[in-house]
Amino acid sequence: MVEVTIDAGSGFCFGVVNAIESAERELKNADGLYCLGDLVHNSLEMERLQRLGLRTIRHEALRLLTGRTVLLRAHGEPPSTYRLAQQHRIRIIDATCPVVLQLQRRIHRCFLEAKDSGAQLVIYGKKGHAEVNGLVGQTDGTAIVIEKPEDLDILDFRRSIFLFSQTTKPLDGFGRIVEAIGQRIAPGVKFNSFDTICRQVANRLPNIRVFAARHDRIYFVAGRQSSNGRMLFEECKKANPCTVFITEASGITDPLPSAVRTVGVCGATSTPKWLMEEVADRIREVNR
Repeated sequence: MVEVTIDAGSGFCFGVVNAIESAERELKNADGLYCLGDLVHNSLEMERLQRLGLRTIRHEALRLLTGRTVLLRAHGEPPSTYRLAQQHRIRIIDATCPVVLQLQRRIHRCFLEAKDSGAQLVIYGKKGHAEVNGLVGQTDGTAIVIEKPEDLDILDFRRSIFLFSQTTKPLDGFGRIVEAIGQRIAPGVKFNSFDTICRQVANRLPNIRVFAARHDRIYFVAGRQSSNGRMLFEECKKANPCTVFITEASGITDPLPSAVRTVGVCGATSTPKWLMEEVADRIREVNR
Protein backbone atom coordinates (compact mmCIF):
# COMPACT_ATOMS: atom_id res chain seq x y z
CA MET A 1 0.00 0.00 0.00
CA VAL A 2 1.37 3.41 -0.98
CA GLU A 3 1.70 5.92 1.87
CA VAL A 4 0.49 9.38 0.79
CA THR A 5 1.33 12.55 2.75
CA ILE A 6 0.17 16.11 2.09
CA ASP A 7 2.71 18.80 2.90
CA ALA A 8 1.35 20.75 5.88
CA GLY A 9 3.23 23.87 4.78
CA SER A 10 1.73 24.03 1.28
CA GLY A 11 -1.43 25.81 0.25
CA PHE A 12 -2.73 29.36 0.39
CA CYS A 13 -0.63 32.01 2.08
CA PHE A 14 -2.30 34.45 4.50
CA GLY A 15 -2.87 37.10 1.83
CA VAL A 16 -4.70 34.70 -0.48
CA VAL A 17 -6.80 33.28 2.38
CA ASN A 18 -7.81 36.81 3.36
CA ALA A 19 -8.77 37.72 -0.22
CA ILE A 20 -10.87 34.58 -0.72
CA GLU A 21 -12.64 35.03 2.61
CA SER A 22 -13.36 38.66 1.68
CA ALA A 23 -14.93 37.51 -1.59
CA GLU A 24 -16.98 34.77 0.09
CA ARG A 25 -18.33 37.19 2.73
CA GLU A 26 -19.45 39.66 0.08
CA LEU A 27 -20.99 36.97 -2.12
CA LYS A 28 -23.16 35.73 0.76
CA ASN A 29 -24.95 39.08 0.77
CA ALA A 30 -24.79 40.07 -2.88
CA ASP A 31 -25.90 38.70 -6.24
CA GLY A 32 -22.41 39.05 -7.66
CA LEU A 33 -18.98 40.56 -7.22
CA TYR A 34 -16.34 41.78 -9.66
CA CYS A 35 -12.64 41.05 -9.15
CA LEU A 36 -9.84 42.94 -10.88
CA GLY A 37 -7.84 40.05 -12.32
CA ASP A 38 -7.87 36.43 -11.16
CA LEU A 39 -8.25 36.33 -7.39
CA VAL A 40 -5.91 33.35 -7.24
CA HIS A 41 -3.73 31.74 -9.92
CA ASN A 42 -5.55 28.44 -9.84
CA SER A 43 -8.23 27.68 -12.43
CA LEU A 44 -10.15 25.17 -10.31
CA GLU A 45 -10.41 27.50 -7.32
CA MET A 46 -11.47 30.29 -9.69
CA GLU A 47 -14.21 28.04 -11.10
CA ARG A 48 -15.46 27.42 -7.54
CA LEU A 49 -15.59 31.14 -6.82
CA GLN A 50 -17.27 31.87 -10.15
CA ARG A 51 -20.03 29.43 -9.23
CA LEU A 52 -20.60 31.57 -6.13
CA GLY A 53 -20.98 34.67 -8.32
CA LEU A 54 -17.47 36.10 -8.69
CA ARG A 55 -16.74 37.70 -12.06
CA THR A 56 -13.20 38.48 -13.20
CA ILE A 57 -12.58 41.68 -15.17
CA ARG A 58 -9.59 43.37 -16.80
CA HIS A 59 -8.43 46.86 -15.91
CA GLU A 60 -9.91 48.39 -19.06
CA ALA A 61 -13.39 47.27 -17.95
CA LEU A 62 -13.21 49.06 -14.60
CA ARG A 63 -14.52 52.37 -15.94
CA LEU A 64 -17.67 50.56 -17.14
CA LEU A 65 -18.67 49.49 -13.61
CA THR A 66 -20.04 52.76 -12.24
CA GLY A 67 -21.78 52.16 -8.93
CA ARG A 68 -20.71 48.49 -8.70
CA THR A 69 -18.54 46.67 -6.15
CA VAL A 70 -15.03 45.52 -7.10
CA LEU A 71 -12.62 43.46 -5.03
CA LEU A 72 -8.89 44.14 -5.24
CA ARG A 73 -6.89 40.95 -4.85
CA ALA A 74 -3.90 40.28 -2.59
CA HIS A 75 -1.34 41.44 -5.17
CA GLY A 76 -2.32 45.08 -4.66
CA GLU A 77 -2.99 47.88 -7.14
CA PRO A 78 -1.32 51.17 -8.16
CA PRO A 79 -2.83 54.51 -7.01
CA SER A 80 -4.36 55.03 -10.47
CA THR A 81 -6.81 52.16 -9.83
CA TYR A 82 -8.13 53.82 -6.67
CA ARG A 83 -8.47 57.17 -8.44
CA LEU A 84 -10.43 55.59 -11.29
CA ALA A 85 -12.72 53.78 -8.85
CA GLN A 86 -13.42 57.02 -7.02
CA GLN A 87 -14.21 58.84 -10.27
CA HIS A 88 -16.77 56.17 -11.21
CA ARG A 89 -18.27 55.78 -7.73
CA ILE A 90 -17.08 52.17 -7.53
CA ARG A 91 -17.16 50.57 -4.10
CA ILE A 92 -13.81 48.93 -3.41
CA ILE A 93 -13.24 45.88 -1.21
CA ASP A 94 -9.50 46.09 -0.66
CA ALA A 95 -8.02 42.63 -0.08
CA THR A 96 -4.42 43.73 -0.67
CA CYS A 97 -2.10 41.55 1.40
CA PRO A 98 -0.90 43.50 4.48
CA VAL A 99 2.70 42.63 3.61
CA VAL A 100 2.27 44.07 0.10
CA LEU A 101 0.43 47.13 1.44
CA GLN A 102 3.27 47.86 3.86
CA LEU A 103 5.79 47.54 1.02
CA GLN A 104 3.79 49.89 -1.19
CA ARG A 105 3.83 52.54 1.53
CA ARG A 106 7.54 52.05 2.12
CA ILE A 107 8.41 52.42 -1.57
CA HIS A 108 6.20 55.52 -1.86
CA ARG A 109 7.95 57.17 1.10
CA CYS A 110 11.34 56.39 -0.42
CA PHE A 111 10.19 57.79 -3.76
CA LEU A 112 9.08 61.08 -2.18
CA GLU A 113 12.31 61.42 -0.22
CA ALA A 114 14.63 60.57 -3.12
CA LYS A 115 12.90 61.92 -6.23
CA ASP A 116 14.80 65.24 -6.26
CA SER A 117 18.18 63.61 -5.62
CA GLY A 118 18.51 61.69 -8.87
CA ALA A 119 18.47 58.36 -7.03
CA GLN A 120 17.22 55.22 -8.77
CA LEU A 121 14.49 53.09 -7.19
CA VAL A 122 14.95 49.49 -8.27
CA ILE A 123 12.53 46.60 -7.73
CA TYR A 124 13.69 43.00 -7.99
CA GLY A 125 10.64 41.27 -9.43
CA LYS A 126 8.83 39.91 -12.45
CA LYS A 127 8.03 42.52 -15.07
CA GLY A 128 4.29 42.83 -15.64
CA HIS A 129 3.37 40.91 -12.47
CA ALA A 130 0.34 42.42 -10.73
CA GLU A 131 2.21 43.07 -7.48
CA VAL A 132 5.13 44.68 -9.31
CA ASN A 133 2.77 46.91 -11.30
CA GLY A 134 1.31 48.11 -8.01
CA LEU A 135 4.76 48.80 -6.58
CA VAL A 136 5.93 50.69 -9.66
CA GLY A 137 2.74 52.74 -9.42
CA GLN A 138 3.93 54.06 -6.06
CA THR A 139 6.78 55.81 -7.90
CA ASP A 140 4.73 57.43 -10.68
CA GLY A 141 6.07 54.71 -12.98
CA THR A 142 9.73 55.62 -12.50
CA ALA A 143 10.97 52.52 -10.64
CA ILE A 144 13.26 50.19 -12.60
CA VAL A 145 12.31 46.49 -12.54
CA ILE A 146 15.14 43.95 -12.48
CA GLU A 147 14.48 40.23 -12.98
CA LYS A 148 18.06 38.91 -13.00
CA PRO A 149 21.66 40.15 -12.65
CA GLU A 150 21.99 40.45 -16.44
CA ASP A 151 19.37 43.23 -16.35
CA LEU A 152 21.59 45.46 -14.22
CA ASP A 153 23.26 47.04 -17.25
CA ILE A 154 20.35 49.49 -17.50
CA LEU A 155 21.32 51.05 -14.16
CA ASP A 156 23.64 54.02 -13.72
CA PHE A 157 26.14 52.94 -11.06
CA ARG A 158 27.32 56.54 -10.61
CA ARG A 159 23.94 57.44 -9.09
CA SER A 160 22.43 56.33 -5.78
CA ILE A 161 20.37 53.13 -5.80
CA PHE A 162 17.58 52.02 -3.48
CA LEU A 163 16.70 48.36 -3.98
CA PHE A 164 13.44 46.65 -2.95
CA SER A 165 12.00 43.23 -3.77
CA GLN A 166 8.67 41.79 -4.83
CA THR A 167 7.41 39.96 -1.75
CA THR A 168 7.35 36.49 -3.36
CA LYS A 169 10.83 36.41 -4.89
CA PRO A 170 13.44 33.90 -3.63
CA LEU A 171 15.92 35.09 -1.01
CA ASP A 172 18.94 33.70 -2.83
CA GLY A 173 17.96 35.54 -6.01
CA PHE A 174 17.68 38.80 -4.09
CA GLY A 175 21.08 38.13 -2.53
CA ARG A 176 22.65 37.75 -5.98
CA ILE A 177 21.20 41.08 -7.10
CA VAL A 178 22.50 42.82 -3.96
CA GLU A 179 25.97 41.34 -4.46
CA ALA A 180 26.08 42.26 -8.15
CA ILE A 181 25.09 45.90 -7.50
CA GLY A 182 27.56 46.13 -4.61
CA GLN A 183 30.38 45.04 -6.90
CA ARG A 184 29.52 47.61 -9.59
CA ILE A 185 28.44 50.67 -7.62
CA ALA A 186 30.90 53.56 -7.96
CA PRO A 187 33.05 54.45 -4.91
CA GLY A 188 31.27 56.80 -2.54
CA VAL A 189 27.85 56.34 -4.20
CA LYS A 190 24.97 55.42 -1.90
CA PHE A 191 23.45 51.94 -2.24
CA ASN A 192 20.72 50.77 0.13
CA SER A 193 19.00 47.39 -0.20
CA PHE A 194 15.82 46.47 1.64
CA ASP A 195 14.89 42.80 2.06
CA THR A 196 11.12 43.02 1.58
CA ILE A 197 10.50 39.34 0.84
CA CYS A 198 7.60 37.71 2.68
CA ARG A 199 9.01 35.07 5.01
CA GLN A 200 5.81 33.01 4.94
CA VAL A 201 6.50 32.46 1.24
CA ALA A 202 10.31 32.43 1.38
CA ASN A 203 10.41 29.81 4.14
CA ARG A 204 8.52 27.41 1.91
CA LEU A 205 11.63 26.91 -0.19
CA PRO A 206 13.78 25.15 2.43
CA ASN A 207 10.73 23.37 3.87
CA ILE A 208 9.56 22.03 0.51
CA ARG A 209 13.07 20.80 -0.33
CA VAL A 210 13.10 18.73 2.87
CA PHE A 211 9.58 17.43 2.21
CA ALA A 212 10.42 16.46 -1.38
CA ALA A 213 13.59 14.61 -0.42
CA ARG A 214 11.67 12.44 2.10
CA HIS A 215 9.49 10.72 -0.50
CA ASP A 216 9.93 8.31 -3.41
CA ARG A 217 7.61 10.37 -5.63
CA ILE A 218 6.25 13.93 -5.44
CA TYR A 219 3.11 15.32 -7.05
CA PHE A 220 3.32 19.09 -7.18
CA VAL A 221 -0.12 20.66 -7.62
CA ALA A 222 -0.50 24.19 -9.02
CA GLY A 223 -2.07 26.27 -11.75
CA ARG A 224 0.08 26.63 -14.85
CA GLN A 225 -0.13 30.42 -14.65
CA SER A 226 1.29 30.57 -11.11
CA SER A 227 4.84 31.99 -11.11
CA ASN A 228 5.20 30.95 -7.46
CA GLY A 229 4.14 27.44 -8.47
CA ARG A 230 6.73 27.20 -11.25
CA MET A 231 9.48 28.33 -8.90
CA LEU A 232 8.54 25.91 -6.10
CA PHE A 233 8.13 23.05 -8.58
CA GLU A 234 11.68 23.57 -9.86
CA GLU A 235 12.97 23.48 -6.28
CA CYS A 236 11.03 20.26 -5.62
CA LYS A 237 12.53 18.71 -8.72
CA LYS A 238 16.05 19.61 -7.63
CA ALA A 239 15.46 17.90 -4.28
CA ASN A 240 13.62 14.95 -5.85
CA PRO A 241 13.95 14.28 -9.61
CA CYS A 242 10.83 12.06 -9.36
CA THR A 243 8.60 15.13 -9.09
CA VAL A 244 5.53 15.46 -11.32
CA PHE A 245 3.66 18.72 -12.00
CA ILE A 246 -0.14 18.34 -12.17
CA THR A 247 -3.02 20.80 -12.15
CA GLU A 248 -5.80 18.47 -10.96
CA ALA A 249 -6.48 14.96 -9.67
CA SER A 250 -7.60 13.69 -13.08
CA GLY A 251 -3.99 14.01 -14.22
CA ILE A 252 -3.23 10.82 -12.30
CA THR A 253 -4.25 7.81 -14.39
CA ASP A 254 -1.70 5.03 -13.98
CA PRO A 255 -0.56 3.03 -10.93
CA LEU A 256 2.87 3.83 -9.54
CA PRO A 257 5.81 1.45 -9.97
CA SER A 258 6.01 -1.14 -7.21
CA ALA A 259 9.24 0.41 -5.92
CA VAL A 260 7.38 3.59 -4.95
CA ARG A 261 6.29 3.30 -1.32
CA THR A 262 5.95 6.92 -0.17
CA VAL A 263 4.31 9.74 -2.12
CA GLY A 264 4.24 13.41 -1.16
CA VAL A 265 1.67 15.94 -2.35
CA CYS A 266 2.53 19.65 -2.16
CA GLY A 267 1.69 22.86 -3.94
CA ALA A 268 2.03 26.60 -4.41
CA THR A 269 0.74 29.51 -2.33
CA SER A 270 -2.18 29.58 -4.78
CA THR A 271 -3.05 25.88 -4.42
CA PRO A 272 -6.14 25.17 -2.27
CA LYS A 273 -5.94 22.45 0.37
CA TRP A 274 -9.09 20.81 -1.01
CA LEU A 275 -7.34 20.28 -4.34
CA MET A 276 -4.29 18.65 -2.74
CA GLU A 277 -6.67 16.39 -0.79
CA GLU A 278 -8.39 15.38 -4.05
CA VAL A 279 -5.00 14.52 -5.54
CA ALA A 280 -4.04 12.44 -2.48
CA ASP A 281 -7.36 10.55 -2.65
CA ARG A 282 -6.83 9.90 -6.38
CA ILE A 283 -3.33 8.49 -5.73
CA ARG A 284 -4.75 6.09 -3.15
CA GLU A 285 -7.60 5.09 -5.46
CA VAL A 286 -5.35 4.32 -8.45
CA ASN A 287 -2.86 2.41 -6.29
CA ARG A 288 -5.22 0.14 -4.30
